[in-house]
Amino acid sequence: MVTKGGNRDIVTGALVVAVAALVLGIVYVTQKTPGESDDSDGYLVTARFSRLDGIAVGSPVRLSGLPVGKVAALSLAPDFRAVTSLRIRSDVQLPSDTAAAIHTDGLLGSKFVVLQPGAEDRVLTSGQEIPFTQDSMVIEDLMEMIIQQGRAKRGYLDRPLPSISN
Repeated sequence: MVTKGGNRDIVTGALVVAVAALVLGIVYVTQKTPGESDDSDGYLVTARFSRLDGIAVGSPVRLSGLPVGKVAALSLAPDFRAVTSLRIRSDVQLPSDTAAAIHTDGLLGSKFVVLQPGAEDRVLTSGQEIPFTQDSMVIEDLMEMIIQQGRAKRGYLDRPLPSISN
């Protein structure tokens, strides 16, 4: 049963839903998480990796499990290594022998850059490069390595596995 004002009620309801979605979108975009800084805050350091699987611009950079920055840019060097620009908060001073590694949140989670500070007295300044890096580990490569080690241990490395059939 459609009332006389039925179309008006539908339009009003749609407008209310659209305004609510717009307000939620604005709140989500403008809300900062604890420890997050503006894109212009902090300083840039670079790190070179052979593999960056799963890392993108905006991926978090963590130190002791806490967010201290984000990946600002990615590029390819002439030696075919991936160069990352990391924007680090200005209140975080990294020793010059800091290491950067790519870790995964759980088995299939998102990837992020982990900083492991060294013991040097000198600190990295804007534009300098992190000297030590550890590449991303791809789960498929890890599984293939485990399978190959199992086959080698059982003596089936160069021949097919036996089948169980009648």
